[in-house]
Amino acid sequence: MPLSDLPVSILAVAAAILGAVLGSFYSVCVSRSLSGESIIFPPSHCPLCGRRLTPWELVPILSYLLLGGRCAGCKGAIDPLHPLIELASAAWAVLALVHVGPTLWFPAYLALGGLYIVAAAIDFKAYLLPDFLTYPAAVVGFAIGAARPEIGPLAAAVGAACGFGLFWLLAAVYRRLRDADGLGGGDVKLMLSIGGAVGWMGLPYAILCGSLTALLASPFYILGKGRGRNMPIPFGPFLCLGAMVQLLYGQAILRLLTGL
Repeated sequence: MPLSDLPVSILAVAAAILGAVLGSFYSVCVSRSLSGESIIFPPSHCPLCGRRLTPWELVPILSYLLLGGRCAGCKGAIDPLHPLIELASAAWAVLALVHVGPTLWFPAYLALGGLYIVAAAIDFKAYLLPDFLTYPAAVVGFAIGAARPEIGPLAAAVGAACGFGLFWLLAAVYRRLRDADGLGGGDVKLMLSIGGAVGWMGLPYAILCGSLTALLASPFYILGKGRGRNMPIPFGPFLCLGAMVQLLYGQAILRLLTGL
């Protein structure tokens, strides 16, 4: 039976499980990128006591809940970012499946979303968007935009150039006026991917969505860190969110705004 003939509910459950499993791998990529460990060796272990994790401790999301957010050995607290990454990956897989169906677009969207999730988590933790994520994301983002019939290669290339150029200019002007970095180089490189994926017409909406969510989150982030207005806010996670929203709902948003 072709996958397209299966009920949407079954496909959605399968997508959620796949997304959660991928999210477990993404969380390993995040934690080990920050610690400098290999993502392959050693096997999964508690970062606090070094104990190797048993299979039942590796079940995405569920293990964290059953363990009460603590290591079964040393009882140390597990970083809640791990289940959040798994949950975000599962949600993205379901939303992508609903949007594009069981087609070749689905693994493409999974790949780009996975890069965005890992990049967003690393930026959130370390204020860093590594080149080993932004450059592959640029390639995948452009490939998706170029293949989408409503965008095409030219609009994808213009979008990538405009996104990169705009953020490079903003970073340069801010550095000139304030003698400090307002936007990191990783944010500028990330825009290659976002502009390529959504095209030049979708780029303003992706940036607007990212900026609005960053603005809404800024009071909670600043108050939670306790450093007031001097607390830097990572922009990468919000840019990734804006890109993902635009990828899934950009056409619907455009039709709504055109109608209004």
